[in-house]
Formats: sequence, structure tokens, C-alpha cells
Amino acid sequence: MNPGDRLPPLEIPITRTLIVAGAIASRDYQDVHHDLDAAREKGSPDIFMNILTTNGLVGRYITDHFGPGAVLRRVAIRLGAPNHPGDTMVLTGTVEEVDGDTATVRVVGANGLGTHVTGTVTVRFPA
Repeated sequence: MNPGDRLPPLEIPITRTLIVAGAIASRDYQDVHHDLDAAREKGSPDIFMNILTTNGLVGRYITDHFGPGAVLRRVAIRLGAPNHPGDTMVLTGTVEEVDGDTATVRVVGANGLGTHVTGTVTVRFPA
């Protein structure tokens, strides 16, 4: 593994079930993550994914690539365009730095509206 290496993309269909289940699992009961009428009242065309679900999907993307022995040391993300039901988010990653058994990966998740998430993940991987 070297700086500049690209991870294979991961396509994640954004479903109502994924959005609501992620919000419930992370105990985020904000109505915009499960109530269509409330989301519309607040200016959104539909319910949308919460940051904790996105954070978990970014972590999954990295551990799927590096294997079950991978340990996430740091995850720093920023949200952009929302993930709405019916869209697909495509996660991509580029290795920025490698230091022994640790790598820093730049991650981008894009959907039909644009960039949903950007960030970096520091991961320790098995030798």
C-alpha cells in the first residue's frame, strides 16, 4: 500500500429503511430522519440520513477494505448534500499517508445531489 492508491468504490442504496434504522440505532430521534411531513415542514423534500449513520458507513467502507483486523483510530467527516431515499451514495477512498501499519485514507461519498460526505480515516491494519 502506497500514498495515492485508490480503494475500490462502494455503492450504498439509500433506502427509507436504512435512514430510519440508522437514526434509531444511534438514538437520533429527530423527526427529519423518520417523518416525511416534518422534514418537508423544515424545508427538506424528504427524510434524510443522520451524520451518525454516515459515520458508520464510512467506517464500514474502510474496514471492508482493510479486513476484520483493521482498527479505526480516527474518523473525521463533514457532511454536504443530504442522502435522501431512492438515491445511491458511492464511497471512494485514496490513501494519503502510510506509516508502518497505519494509513490515513481520504474518503468521499457522493450521491445524485453532489458530495454527501468528505473526510479522513486513520486506520491500523494487520501486518
